[in-house]
Parts: sequence; structure tokens; C-alpha cells
Amino acid sequence: MALLQIAEPGMSAAPHQHKLAIGIDLGTTNSLVATVQSGMSTVLQDEHGHALLPSVVRYLEDGQIAIGHLAQAAQSADPKNTISSVKRFMGRGINDIPDTTHIPYKFRDTGAGMVQIETRAGIKSPVEISAEILYALRTRAEKALGGELTGAVITVPAYFDDAQRQATKDAARLAGLNVLRLLNEPTAAAVAYGLDNASEGVYVIYDLGGGTFDVSILRLSKGIFEVLATNGDSALGGDDFDHRIFCWILSEAGLPPLNQEDTRTLLTKAREVKEWLSENTEAQITSVLSTGKLVNIKLTAEKLVDLTQTLVTKTLNPTRKALRDANLIIEDIKGVVMVGGATRMPQIRQAVAEFFKQEPLTNLDPDKVVALGAAIQANVLAGNRSEDDLLLLDVIPLSLGLETMGGLVERVIPRNATLPVARAQDFTTFKDGQTAMSIHVLQGERELVSDCRSLAKFELRGIPPMAAGAARIRVTFQVDADGLLSVTAREQSSGVAADIVVKPSYGLSEDEITNMLKSSFGAAEQDKESRALREAIVDAERLIEAINAALAQDGHLLSLEEKSAIESQVQSLKTTSQGTDKDSITQAVEALNHATENFAVRRMDASVKHAFAGQDLNKLEL
Repeated sequence: MALLQIAEPGMSAAPHQHKLAIGIDLGTTNSLVATVQSGMSTVLQDEHGHALLPSVVRYLEDGQIAIGHLAQAAQSADPKNTISSVKRFMGRGINDIPDTTHIPYKFRDTGAGMVQIETRAGIKSPVEISAEILYALRTRAEKALGGELTGAVITVPAYFDDAQRQATKDAARLAGLNVLRLLNEPTAAAVAYGLDNASEGVYVIYDLGGGTFDVSILRLSKGIFEVLATNGDSALGGDDFDHRIFCWILSEAGLPPLNQEDTRTLLTKAREVKEWLSENTEAQITSVLSTGKLVNIKLTAEKLVDLTQTLVTKTLNPTRKALRDANLIIEDIKGVVMVGGATRMPQIRQAVAEFFKQEPLTNLDPDKVVALGAAIQANVLAGNRSEDDLLLLDVIPLSLGLETMGGLVERVIPRNATLPVARAQDFTTFKDGQTAMSIHVLQGERELVSDCRSLAKFELRGIPPMAAGAARIRVTFQVDADGLLSVTAREQSSGVAADIVVKPSYGLSEDEITNMLKSSFGAAEQDKESRALREAIVDAERLIEAINAALAQDGHLLSLEEKSAIESQVQSLKTTSQGTDKDSITQAVEALNHATENFAVRRMDASVKHAFAGQDLNKLEL
């Protein structure tokens, strides 16, 4: 029995179909997903009413995966297999992680590649772990919106380099998301504030999250969001405040080096204390360690300010640099937008207010503002709203260049260049008769190759042999709206060329991505089959209910033999629908439909007779 789908006025699918697009804030501590509904951006909640999804993934003994609140609750009990703050490891090698002594995970160093984490489910990369979080958000959105997604805008810290951005895109691909754009978090916040508050002027976006700090200076004018400068620290965030409290607990309680379980327990306590002291003057820290030792000490808000003062100051140095890069002074700033859960700390808000000589803006939830802005941009890119209404002019966070003789860096695209951007520069050969050139692409602000991050290497071959300095090789850098880079080298006289889409060594290899995608496609096929089976069972249950109701009402139209035959087919369908063979259920449904065809005709005839009983057909109006 087929069901009719009825659309209310203005809600028909065509020709003005509203495409389902989402904005995702993939955070260090918490992640969110938002969308635009009825012209307003809104954060989507899970079935328990939670907007925030803790960015925590736990690999269970039965092969299952817990994500979010359930995983977070097991951090202390199962620290090696419960991964939090994975965003800090995205696109990073073991040497990029400043202090691993208090991190309970078993890291595996893969040399030049991204750090890996050993779990009971095998070795996992930060990309794979992040993909689980993104998949949970995608599932939440599809369930809430009732359909497949056109795409997603995913936010990243403004100071994420190319490797970290590529790792984020890889994670989204594994989660089955079509990435419409990677959007800098401060820019997303500006979008939300600019549209909600109709703000214009020069604004500072101060974004202190769980694991990263960004500061961006933007000019907002008539729907145009132009980033003037950006700076920050991708290894500074709320986690560092937690660590300061943790170290103070060890010192104050006179504790020896702890095992991983106790370390995670006290780090969790430190985070809870930090959040409590955002609104209270003192906090009691009480915990029983695995050794049986009782920790029972008190931390005041005043002491917390002393413990973390250097961290607060550390956020102001990039802020000064951003102002200098934008050629602005404090008096030019119209407002300061606070973004990120860590900005709830009073000492942060006080320091920002004193630095900028004005109270910061906090009227939008700092945890949600980035996701809300991303949703607005996703709505535009999906085609639900004219792009003319909103123009984002983002910037590149770090300079891009090439290695030249002597291990020096020649910058081709300077930091804070507006995206998308393309720049070209001519180079020449060093030796007579040189027929090949090695192109080494670098990212960073230092002058020496050894102090910058290597992004890619490729070779240009087939250069006509000439005297040294005679050849002209034009190297073109192109950075797209996501901040991802491609490089082309071309010898001008011969036209010989080589190019590369920069896939940083810290990203996954294409083979690894392909294998992971195959695995995810396999799971998707399994999900599709499960859905088809469930739909067949539901159709069977509806048909059985309808036939039983019809028999109860009009069973007298059938002979006992006919009625018994139909009831036998109903029982057969009931039995078949309890199995797992979709095709068998479909065949049983068709058999029951066929068996009740004559019954349906008799019911229709009886209904018509009843409708016209006692009426003169010659007097009926057609």
C-alpha cells in the first residue's frame, strides 16, 4: 500500500527546493552543527537536547565506538582508548607536540607523517578520530532535517597551516561530507555577529578555544567581511589552563608521578574547577586516586589568576602583531567579539577589556557563534541565498614561498593576502646547461628553510640547456577559498611545465584515504541495506494492519474458504517479516496484495451500493 506525500503551499520540492546545508564547528573541546531554518541560523540538538557534542571518541572492547558525552564519562576509567582534544594533533608529527608526558595516549611516531595513536581498535590517526566526530554531527543533522545534506562548511582556526587544513578536509571526506568550504573560525564569528547585529566598522575577533587561539581583525561594511590581518597560536587554548591547574594540584598535594588513569582523573578535575571558578570565588578539589590516596585541596579564583597569568599574556602578543600588520591602533577598533568557551574565564575578559579599553561583546553564546556563522555561509554556498548578500574576503594565515640557494626562503605569497589568491614569480638556473630544477614549497615567516614547514617537493625537467641565469622559470602559487595550495612551474621559452596540488606530508596518503573511503562505503552499503529491510518490514506491518481492519469490517463479503485463504497469507507475511530477507518480505507483500484483489473489488462495489441506496439515479447531478 503506497502512501501519498503531500506538500503544503510554499513547501513543494520544485522548482524552489531548499537545499540542506550545515555549518560545523569542529572544536577541540566541543563540536556543534548548525543550519539555517526560516531565515535564522540555529544550532541543532541531539535527542537529549544537547547542543554541544564533546569532541571525545572512545573505542570499546566489543568493537563499537562511543562519541560525545558517553565517551567523555569514561575518560578517567579508560584513558588510553578515550581520545579527547584530538584537534591539537591534526596535521602534526610527534615533534610538534610540546609535552606528551601528561597525555595518556600511546603515540606512534611515523617519521615525517602525522602522529598516530594506539588504541584497542588498532592504530588510529587524528584524521580518523575526527571523522568519527564529524560523522556523529552529520547523522544528527540528517535526522533533524529529514534528508540528505547538500554540503557543509567546516570551520578551522585561522592560524591552521596547510597540513592542518588538509587533515580537516580528509576527515570530512571520511565522514561522507561534501565540504563546501573551510572557513576560518574568526570569520565565521564575524558573519554571525555582523548579520545578527547589523554591525559595521573594524572589529577584533578574539577566539580562545580548547586547544587553539586566533585573533583576527576584520572590516565589516554592507555585507562585506574583509579580513585585514590574522595571528594566533595553534598550540594555546583552554587545555593549557587545565594543565596549569593539574600541575598545581600535583605540587600542592605533594603527589609523585601518576599513572595514566590518575593523570586523566586529575586533568578532568582541573577542567571542572576551571569552569566552576568562572562564576565562583573558590573550588574544592576532592579525588581518591587508584593508590587510595585522598586529594582534598582548595583553589581560589585569585590563585587561578596567578597560575594562568602568563597564558593570558601569551594571547595578547599575537593580538599586538595583528594590529601592527593591519596598520591600526587600539582607538580604531569599534568592538571586540569574544569566541570560544575559554573566553568565559573572567581573567580573559578583564585582560581583553583593559587592552582594548572597552568591554568585549559577549551577547552571542561564545560556544555557538562559530557554528552559527558557518551555517549562514553554508546556506549561501548551497544556493539558498544570493552570494551578493554576503561576501567573505578571508586571508592566508602564513606566508608561502620557495627554497632558494643557500637554504633561504623566497616568499611568493605574503601572509594576510586576501583569498583566493594567485601570485607568480620568475626564477632561473644556477648552473650552465642545467636541465632540471627542484621546487621545494615552504610555509612560514622565517628566513631559513630549516625554520619553516615543508609542504611539498617536485621537479621541473626538460629545461633547455642554457647558460646559467638565461632560463626563465615562472612559478605560480594559487590558493583557493579553503586556503589550500597548488603550485605550477613553467619554463617560458619551451613551455615545459610541472605542477602539484600540495598534499602536505602530514595529511594521509591518497591510498590511505582511498582505503578508508572504501571501508566507509562498505558501511554505507550496509546502512542502505538495513534501511531497505526496515522499510520493507514497515510496509508489511501497515498492510497486515489494513487487511485485518478490512476483514473485521467487511469479512462477511467473503466465503469461509476465501477468508481463510487471506488469513493464511496474512500469517505468512507476519512470519516472513520477522526475518532479515528484504526480497522475501517484498514477495510476501505482493502475494498478499494479489490474494486480496477480489476482496478489494467487492468492498468497493459494496461501498458504491451503500452510497447510492434509496436514490433515483435519474435525479443525481453529474
